[in-house]
Amino acid sequence: MTPIAIDTNTSRYFLSYSSVKLPLKLVNEITEADLNHRNFYYRGVFDAAGQLLHCQKIVYGEVESEHHYRYDDNGVLVCEQITEDDEVREIDF
Repeated sequence: MTPIAIDTNTSRYFLSYSSVKLPLKLVNEITEADLNHRNFYYRGVFDAAGQLLHCQKIVYGEVESEHHYRYDDNGVLVCEQITEDDEVREIDF
């Protein structure tokens, strides 16, 4: 899976997620101005249908982990790529 480029101009920011199922469900959206007061947050990039394409956990300004998602034409999750501690794992559904 080829990771997507992150467009920080269209990113949305969140305090947490609330799901053990994939894709992660990001919750408690905050504004970009609120980032100055946070030690960590999640940055999400969504498609036009509102599906999460890319998620980064940012801790003290550094990317701690990343999730890339790919969906089929019907919007069903088909693949996830997780990067943590320089280790990349790919899950096919």
